Amino acid sequence: MNTHNEGLSRRRVLGGAVGLTAGAATVAAGLPPAGASAAATRTAPDLARCREQAAHVTITRDDWGIPHVVGRTDADAVFGMMYAQAEDDFNRIERNYLVSLGRLAEAEGESAIWQDLRQRLFVDPAALKRDYGRIPGWLRRLMQAWADGLNYYLATHPEVRPRVIERFEPWMPLSFSEGSIGGDIERVPLTQLEAFYANRSVPMTDEERGLLFREPRGSNGMAIAPSHTRNGHALLLINPHTSFFFRSEQHVTSGEGLNAYGAATWGQFFIYQGFNANTGWMHTSSGVDNVDEFAETIVTGADGSHSYRYGDALRPVTTKTITLSYRTADGGRARRSFTTFATHHGPIVREADGKWIAFALMNRPVEALQQSFLRTKTRDYGDFLQVAGLKANSSNNTLFADSKGEIAFLMPQFMPVREDRFDYRKPVDGSDPATDWRGLHTLRSLPQAVNPRNGWAFNTNNWPWTAAGADSPDAADYPRYFDQAGENPRGPQAIRVLSARRDFTPQTLIAAAFDRYLTAFARLVPGLVAAWDGLPDGDQQKANLADPIGLLRDWDYRWSAESTATSLAVFWGEALWAPLTQAARDAGMSMWDYLAERATDAQRLTALEAATERLRQDFGSWQVPWGEINRFQRNDGAITQTFDDAKPSFPVPFTSAQWGSLASFGARRYPGTKRYYGTSGNSFVAVVEFGPRLRAWAVTAGGASGDPASPHFNDQVERYASGNLRPVYFYPEDLRGHVERRYRPGN
Repeated sequence: MNTHNEGLSRRRVLGGAVGLTAGAATVAAGLPPAGASAAATRTAPDLARCREQAAHVTITRDDWGIPHVVGRTDADAVFGMMYAQAEDDFNRIERNYLVSLGRLAEAEGESAIWQDLRQRLFVDPAALKRDYGRIPGWLRRLMQAWADGLNYYLATHPEVRPRVIERFEPWMPLSFSEGSIGGDIERVPLTQLEAFYANRSVPMTDEERGLLFREPRGSNGMAIAPSHTRNGHALLLINPHTSFFFRSEQHVTSGEGLNAYGAATWGQFFIYQGFNANTGWMHTSSGVDNVDEFAETIVTGADGSHSYRYGDALRPVTTKTITLSYRTADGGRARRSFTTFATHHGPIVREADGKWIAFALMNRPVEALQQSFLRTKTRDYGDFLQVAGLKANSSNNTLFADSKGEIAFLMPQFMPVREDRFDYRKPVDGSDPATDWRGLHTLRSLPQAVNPRNGWAFNTNNWPWTAAGADSPDAADYPRYFDQAGENPRGPQAIRVLSARRDFTPQTLIAAAFDRYLTAFARLVPGLVAAWDGLPDGDQQKANLADPIGLLRDWDYRWSAESTATSLAVFWGEALWAPLTQAARDAGMSMWDYLAERATDAQRLTALEAATERLRQDFGSWQVPWGEINRFQRNDGAITQTFDDAKPSFPVPFTSAQWGSLASFGARRYPGTKRYYGTSGNSFVAVVEFGPRLRAWAVTAGGASGDPASPHFNDQVERYASGNLRPVYFYPEDLRGHVERRYRPGN
């Protein structure tokens, strides 16, 4: 394998080589020493140093509870940023690091042990500590400020009791450096990891096999050039579709040029999706194939040692012991140790057809953290592209716009070069050197759309081949591994709204982001109506379904809270979807294509019967306004909520992205409920205009605070549901008259 292409070593490129060549994991990293009290640990940081740093930080809460953090230096700003995050939702910060460090079982028990093992195959605290010792001084100062901000919060809030992490250490951000939800590691199926390392048969779940409906994950991003705006200024739509309350809306500035506003993932010290005065960046989950499995041929020696074939040679399998701690039922601690294996391709994560499967992904924590922070200080597209040269973004497309009027659609910069004759969507033969990664693609060789002539670019987690209309990259020019997502119903909808005008304003872009047309049903419902039309007169099914068909026949395919057709269509689509999932999979088709092209008339009509019956059973009638079913409810600050039809909730008019709605609300029934409650989809929405003076509007799901007692726990719900974004207070003068309180950390 050529590991010298563009200066990248194998240890940086392949995930397993970091996590599986170092020594045994440090099980208690970040925990207080044995016998130390929580109070002693919380006062362990140099409080004098923290107080001095706090004196250089001001936090201003506006009338929506959004923190505007100002620091003398970037490190001061990071200190205040983390302190403010902890004020709003310390629980989510700690949980994100329990996950990223592979320590969730220490809080949740042995049931989380396999998730922790999966994480620790790739993330080794000992290796991260060594990386921390070699990072640039500017980054070390930020990471120390990150730890100090969190530890100072705990020291000044003794009533807050962490579940596990009593003291945050400055190397820890390297375990969670890119910002995506879940990330590439989550592609490893936990059941098969358990089957391999527990040496027992564990069947894959229907979800792992793709047989259950999974709410579309990802985001929408749109960038519009000055040529297509009324005011001659570039516009950017920032619309992440994540689990609710996963990110904190913040504004962070410093005397060293930092001035970033947007959504920061809890526990991270950079604005992940947002903007500064000159540039804006929106990440959408990409369909690129840059995570690969290699089927290894294993040879076991007489002494029990393992080797794997590589070309004409045998190479020794790398072994490593990982010891994990977990919480017992009585609140105590226990440990489990695993002997793990790796090849040069990556760690072994499962077995299939007699082969051990090695898993290769990006593991470049230092570069990822640098890229994530530095992009927030870019001044134009040239700056942004220079930062992208770190090539440590693996899972995200980017929509970009700047104050010079430049716009762009960019794909992930971490793209291994491979021979396109191999199908990397499946495990490839690890014994064949030709299947190895051969360095990384240059930025210039990636599909992109920079300043396209059509005047706009977008992504809805669909393929890149329509990102800029006629000016999109051509699939024929690229290896097939540049996309495995294909099209989805939001893609045609985005093209529809972006092609509708050449005079966009911030307000009309917001309207486009909440356009009510459902492209999936516009494609699917005519087939249902035709199936009914084809029934003979006098048929009992035709008589039973006459009224529901009449409602759908006259529907304009637009959602609204008052629409009974939306309710019927969603229930029908769900009833049609579930039984045909395996068939679509076997046919190698997307579900939307299969439902439109292969579903039989009988299947369509039977699903409509099931939908009307379910509506009658749950709501007493098959004609129920969508807003009566589709609800937003936030009862408490728990990460996993319990929903209750008897408790207050708010109607949401838009649907799941599954049906082509750009504004996404991933909702379903829960145990004991008949109504649908949303937990993902639109989580933060912002529209930015990059004029001589930046203007922006935004909304956050629920509110800025995770504390049910806070007035900002649920104060944005009505704006969220209606798409009525509030003005962003970006400049100090914008804050005048909108300040709720101003203070220093610890005061």
